[in-house]
Amino acid sequence: MVKNKGIVIFLIGMAVVIIGVIFLDYHSGRPGKKPANPYELSLDSILHVDPALITYKEVRNLKLPMNEPGGISRSGQVLAVAGDTKLILCDLNGKMVKEIALDNKPNCIRATSTRFYVGMQKQVVELDSSGTVLSVWDGFHENTVITSIDLFQDKVYVADAGARVVHRFSKTGEKDMEFEGKASEGDVHGFIIPSASFDLAFNPSGELWVVNPGKHTLENYSEEGNFRGWWAGTGADIKGFSGCCNPAHIAFLPDGNMVTSEKGIVRIKEYKPSGEFVGVVAAPSKFEGGEMAPDIVTDDLGRIYALDKERKMIRVFEKI
Repeated sequence: MVKNKGIVIFLIGMAVVIIGVIFLDYHSGRPGKKPANPYELSLDSILHVDPALITYKEVRNLKLPMNEPGGISRSGQVLAVAGDTKLILCDLNGKMVKEIALDNKPNCIRATSTRFYVGMQKQVVELDSSGTVLSVWDGFHENTVITSIDLFQDKVYVADAGARVVHRFSKTGEKDMEFEGKASEGDVHGFIIPSASFDLAFNPSGELWVVNPGKHTLENYSEEGNFRGWWAGTGADIKGFSGCCNPAHIAFLPDGNMVTSEKGIVRIKEYKPSGEFVGVVAAPSKFEGGEMAPDIVTDDLGRIYALDKERKMIRVFEKI
């Protein structure tokens, strides 16, 4: 009997201890009571940018009558914005020049003095300066997603995020080649593109640069698609690129420096052709609450025009 009584007292004691542990655990787990997580990723160091690194200022912004801006291009004194199912043309001060209806939703655009090359999901539409459709370029891959277009001399280069290749066309729409970003035939992979972020552009010297977003690299190719060089910028700090696929967009300044735009933690930066960090155009605080990378173009005076897709406006930045 005494033995049984001892067992009962022991079990009661254990129950009290267990209840006490649960009570303490509950209260320590309440908001403000949890101990610091030594493995928690702090974004403070990423989101905060030293003001000394910011080399541009925002001088104005241009509201757009558009719900889903897709891409921006510049030709001379005209900005062309593709979105919804239309093109909006305005001067560099934002004054509306013209609106052109499109049959489908555009992803990107490249404007010249006489033509607009508009990238849809699986085709390129060529229009003249009045907005008349001259030709439609088909014949892409089944999984094609067109994300960028640029021109050099008599060739048109099209970035295809879905098929992970760059297509090359004549200006009359005949495709003559494509390349997948392999430095040599023995490479296992070329362009690594986890999402529909895949950009290309020619610099003022006529060199083709292509973003390899999954590797956070900027790669230089000949006009024939031969790999010539690269620089990488992987890193969560302000000088690097982070996330699954950055930078999302690139453009070139008149002096040959590259401007990059990132998604996720949205920011715009400037680099030398060698990859050396120059400074910040727009810090993440400029895009608070946003995640979409602004498409970017520059003008002859070195101003940067950022298409803020979430705020539906063009934001203009000048060197400080």
